[in-house]
This record gives sequence, structure tokens and C-alpha cells, in this order.
Amino acid sequence: MLEGKGVVEETDMPLKMQIQAMSYASQALDLYDVCDCRSIAGYIKKEFDKNYGSRWQCVVGSNFGCFFSHTPGTFIYFSLETLKFLIYKGASS
Repeated sequence: MLEGKGVVEETDMPLKMQIQAMSYASQALDLYDVCDCRSIAGYIKKEFDKNYGSRWQCVVGSNFGCFFSHTPGTFIYFSLETLKFLIYKGASS
């Protein structure tokens, strides 16, 4: 696993969930080509929805901007290998 090579830029997630996020990212990178950011993001979103309930969002890439609202305690932004990962649970309306 590549968890030790991930660098958390910003988060408000509990540590256990942060470790799980990097683990899912590592698994996705094993399954998909690094250029297939859509499939990587889809894999991570599916795992978070399955394990932590619905409304999760995931953005993966090397160059993106984002503005969003999230449920407190559900946000992480980290880098792993050459990609950046933004994972958060959408705020309730």
C-alpha cells in the first residue's frame, strides 16, 4: 500500500477515515491507469458511499479548482503519486 507516500494537504476527517481514503486511492491506482481519473474517482466514491453512507463526492486530477460545501468531518484533500484527491460528503440541503 502507498499510504506512507500520500501527503494530506487539508482535512477535517477523523484519522481512521483519512487512512481509509488513502487506501481506497491506492487500490484505485492499482486497478486503473493513472490517466483514468474518472474511473479512479468513481471507485473511491463507490467505496465511501458503501462504507459511510451516500452523498460522497470525489475529484481526482493533477490540475483542478473547486468550491463546495461539505458535511463537517468529511473532507480531505491529499496527493498520492502524481495526482491530487478531493473527497467530501455533500452538505444536506
